[in-house]
Amino acid sequence: MKRNLLFIILLLLLPGLHQVFATSTIKKVAPTFWWAGMKNPELQILLYGDRISSADVSLSADNITLQEVVKQENPNYLVLYLDLSKAAPQNFDIILKQGKKQTKIPYELKQRRPNASAVEGFDSSDVLYLIMPDRFANGNPSNDIIPGMLEGNVDRNEPFARHGGDLKGIENHLDYIADLGVTSIWLNPIQENDMKEGSYHGYAITDYYQVDRRFGSNEEFRKLTQEANAKGLKVVMDMIFNHCGSDNYLFKDMPSKDWFNFEGNYVQTSFKTATQMDPYASDYEKKIAIDGWFTLTMPDFNQRNRHVATYLIQSSIWWIEYAGINGIRQDTHPYADFDMMARWCKAVNEEYPKFNIVGETWLGNNVLISYWQKDSRLAYPKNSNLPTVMDFPLMEEMNKAFDEETTEWNGGLFRLYEYLSQDIVYSHPMSLLTFLDNHDTSRFYRSEADTKNLDRYKQALTFLLPKLPDDFRIYGPLPALSHRSLHST
Repeated sequence: MKRNLLFIILLLLLPGLHQVFATSTIKKVAPTFWWAGMKNPELQILLYGDRISSADVSLSADNITLQEVVKQENPNYLVLYLDLSKAAPQNFDIILKQGKKQTKIPYELKQRRPNASAVEGFDSSDVLYLIMPDRFANGNPSNDIIPGMLEGNVDRNEPFARHGGDLKGIENHLDYIADLGVTSIWLNPIQENDMKEGSYHGYAITDYYQVDRRFGSNEEFRKLTQEANAKGLKVVMDMIFNHCGSDNYLFKDMPSKDWFNFEGNYVQTSFKTATQMDPYASDYEKKIAIDGWFTLTMPDFNQRNRHVATYLIQSSIWWIEYAGINGIRQDTHPYADFDMMARWCKAVNEEYPKFNIVGETWLGNNVLISYWQKDSRLAYPKNSNLPTVMDFPLMEEMNKAFDEETTEWNGGLFRLYEYLSQDIVYSHPMSLLTFLDNHDTSRFYRSEADTKNLDRYKQALTFLLPKLPDDFRIYGPLPALSHRSLHST
């Protein structure tokens, strides 16, 4: 009894002694690897494990400098910043030392792919085919249900359940997609969405560096991109920086409260993102629109936190370098912090000068949308650095125009001409993503009656795609998208 009491007293008197017996269980390393020779030589590595913040950190590496070790409020995190400016490709260890306990975390600095920085983005010559992977084709039924993931229901008769589509299903149909005459595929989010329900859509990410296993693996996504590129198809990846899923480990066990807006407490957004450019909006209105959450299950990132910003920026560059994607569609672009998103666009462009990013700019008119495009005169002296914006108002005009009679002063094609004549508001009018519909809207065929009028659909496609590819085919309601290239019909 006395011996046990003496042992307890020693533990209390020597706070560091318990570290001798501690185990450093590393749960996450993000990113899992990186590359030598990037234009930005700084690398952030986020470590997540049991009470690791008390560890002394060192590297067994050649010509890599550990610039900064940042502890968070939560003792389960460490944020490391490395200088790779002189580093060659290599394998090394990140060493955590806690008392007599030492944990080695293997890490790899890879060789970049040849001409990786010259990846070709999509542009006004491309026609995009939009795919929600879970809804497209089931190429591998064995991954429909993954033991341990929170949602395991696969039911094609249930609209909000998973339907079993995956990357293999897309790969199996690349010839079909190419035969349509399109030149690019845009995939709704393929990153992990380990949520209890509604995970099919992909917009509540729980791991930014992992493909959802019900779609396949990271390697399968890279293979899909390579196969698509080999068939002349570009691949655009959907990303979400504004929010994540509430089952993301970064939210369930927050590094610190300032990783999320309103300190991780749910406050509903007003959705009024026009306040970003409104000179008369109150600070409260701006804050509630930008910092508010979409839903209780989508915590809103605080991109003003430098660690959050770097984490998100690096995650996108990781996917470009790893998978060789040709573009990014950024979800809910105006809901995130303007300055951080501008920094992100610039960082991507510096690494990949020919790459393209399109921001989802769902606003009511072209003036509001033009504010978000790179070099906008309305945003000056700020600059979003965002190359391409989505022309939602044109979508609304097209969904009316082909049901109306064109008169000398209004309706039908006059409606479209009048709208297009306002392109003066855009800094780069040839870099607008134009479309008849998408995954957030009704199809261009909005009623059963519409489906009986194929001429209406042909007229819309002729307007949307003034120069159709020679081998373009219409096989039903194709969700076709393109950039504005010509304004004639």
